[in-house]
Amino acid sequence: MRGTQTILILLALGLVPSACPLHADLKAALAEHDLGRRSKLALENAGAALKYAREAYQKGDNAVLAADAVEIEESVALAWDSLESTGKNPRKSPRWFKSAEIETRSLLKKLETLQHDMGFEDRPLLDKAKARLQKVHDDLLTGLMEGKEK
Repeated sequence: MRGTQTILILLALGLVPSACPLHADLKAALAEHDLGRRSKLALENAGAALKYAREAYQKGDNAVLAADAVEIEESVALAWDSLESTGKNPRKSPRWFKSAEIETRSLLKKLETLQHDMGFEDRPLLDKAKARLQKVHDDLLTGLMEGKEK
């Protein structure tokens, strides 16, 4: 509890950078050596990119929206690749896999909401990112429910 108070004070003073980057960036995730944490950081990056995509759509900037959709897709791919690289059985070691499954489900719902809020002609901009996100979510869920094949 005391550590949390110290961090909040440092954040208030501006001595520690906030958790919200100015724009979504995968560099922090790629720098992480722990593959589980890397997947978590990549999914947080995808969430930030989704937020920026919504803001870009509200401003009418489809070029930025398309770039953010690619960022979401790359982040989700990095998260999946990181979890796969652990070599762990999701059923026996569900920690990072379950949190990734929950986060991808949440991202998928938010992405679908954004897509439904968009005009009909703009919706295809998010189709590829949505398909990749759905595939990763399904693979995570299957891994958690069935485990790895032997």
